[in-house]
Amino acid sequence: MTKRTQLALSTALLASLALGIAGCSDDAKGSSGKGKNPAAANEGQVVGGTPVKGGTLTVLSNQDFSHLDPARNWTMPNMDMGIRLLYRTLTTFKSEPGKAGSEIVPDLATDLGTSTEGGKVWTFTLKKGLKYEDGTPITAKDVKYNVERSFSPDLTGGPDYAAQYLADTKGYQGPLTGKHLSSIETPDDLTIVFKLKRPVADFASTATLPTFSPVPQAQEKGAQYDARPFSSGPYKVESYDRGKKLVLVRNANWDAATDTVRKAYPDRFVFVQGLKGGQVDDRVIASAGADASTIEWSNMRPESAPKVLPKADVKGRLIAESSGCTEMLQLNTSKAPFNDPKVREAMQYAVDKASLLTASGGPALNDIATAYLPPALTGAKQADTLKIAPAGDVAKAKDLLKAAGKDGGFGATFTVSTGDKTRAEAIQQGLSRVGVSVTINTVDPSAYYESIGDIKSAPDMVMAGWCPDYPSGSTFLPFVFDGRTIRDKGNQGNYSQFRDDAVMQRMDEIAAMSDAAKANQAWIDLDAQIMAKSPAVPLMLERKPLLVGTNIAGAFGHPVWSGQLDYAAIGLKDPSKSQG
Repeated sequence: MTKRTQLALSTALLASLALGIAGCSDDAKGSSGKGKNPAAANEGQVVGGTPVKGGTLTVLSNQDFSHLDPARNWTMPNMDMGIRLLYRTLTTFKSEPGKAGSEIVPDLATDLGTSTEGGKVWTFTLKKGLKYEDGTPITAKDVKYNVERSFSPDLTGGPDYAAQYLADTKGYQGPLTGKHLSSIETPDDLTIVFKLKRPVADFASTATLPTFSPVPQAQEKGAQYDARPFSSGPYKVESYDRGKKLVLVRNANWDAATDTVRKAYPDRFVFVQGLKGGQVDDRVIASAGADASTIEWSNMRPESAPKVLPKADVKGRLIAESSGCTEMLQLNTSKAPFNDPKVREAMQYAVDKASLLTASGGPALNDIATAYLPPALTGAKQADTLKIAPAGDVAKAKDLLKAAGKDGGFGATFTVSTGDKTRAEAIQQGLSRVGVSVTINTVDPSAYYESIGDIKSAPDMVMAGWCPDYPSGSTFLPFVFDGRTIRDKGNQGNYSQFRDDAVMQRMDEIAAMSDAAKANQAWIDLDAQIMAKSPAVPLMLERKPLLVGTNIAGAFGHPVWSGQLDYAAIGLKDPSKSQG
């Protein structure tokens, strides 16, 4: 899944912060103790105890949602919220911290599916008694319909696993054309059969994505469905004032007896949007009055760390799980100068990752990335094939640029989310050392991925990360570096527009492997091969720092969803103290 970041940093504060935490260890394997990362004290833990049912939980946010439509929802934390509160999927992940949260369990389906024909055909049976918010039954045809919607050119931005895996989809433009896919069969209301173009051993994991949630054709509203998804989950939309407030209330037709994952503790969720990042941090830190029942939507700002880490009572409310994602500087390989591999290789050495680390809050919240695949997919340690110093190697970069005929440098455009401007400036300053003149353009966070996903107007460079949708290299490298995934509009993941025949052939060979261990090593080896071709520069591995109020219970960062708070289990200690 695409990784979204929203930060607005103060250079002066960050400089002092970096000095204050520079000595902190990056080892966060334990939950606490001397030598451990202070931001990771609650890693793998539940904060606040067990919630009490009732009350209003308020989420404070600096932005609107990118998408709520399950066919378009593929960024965090939008996806986390959608599939835990508004809609259910065929399968899902357990709602538990740590390793247990990586276990897949049935959701709408009775089990994890049955495969036949060597993994090319997958059959799921829906549970009986499933209902939408209006009491009408959820059927297999509704799941099929939403999968088909994911092919619609007007409904961009969502997971494209269906397009990659399903057979006979060439040229398909979605159900709004009146056509349906023959590779999805629904022989009755409770049975859905997926016919794939090749074996996919982990298709039960794929079915956790919002693409595999139900949308009844009668509720189809095209692009407007974003504003009012029809609920199959424990909550439904009461009101939504775009960019200001979303209010969710209980869906009376959701049956907890059919759902082993979602606890649905609060009576209401209120998402307050349009706030400034520092304002959100300060309100949750103070936790005065109704703010005791609030949580953060976006990352705690790095300059707020001195208000949090030294204070045990506040640090006890900080959740900073590893995001499991790799942040990258993606280079537009479709045009000069980055169509030249030598120029791209020079960028690997020119970037000053040490300065970027400081501009991102320092080592308490980040590690420097040395490869594309995150540690969760490479045996807990990231590869380092190029062995470049954190500050880069200016002399090596200049030599490579000279070899490419660019010894005089060049200019490049760089588009980032508004909140990432300070981080972009750190990259800009690093590249200036080798004569690369960078022009930074900013885009509102809620529109960022739509903007950079238009390949005709794509800039020379973008900052975008990627997170595996589940623990498999197949959910990472193909989505970021397979040229066949590139779309003219709504391009996702492969923002470098990287097309390499040898890489794509190897991806197909790995995908066909039946031995999971061999496939995993093959993805690691391919990562090194792509690094040598440098379509992107790996930048950082981040934690997901999120503060919760003093009245919040059941809070933890989910290990699969980039460390986001799991909305399936969160609630309040004392519902009577909440408002909203």
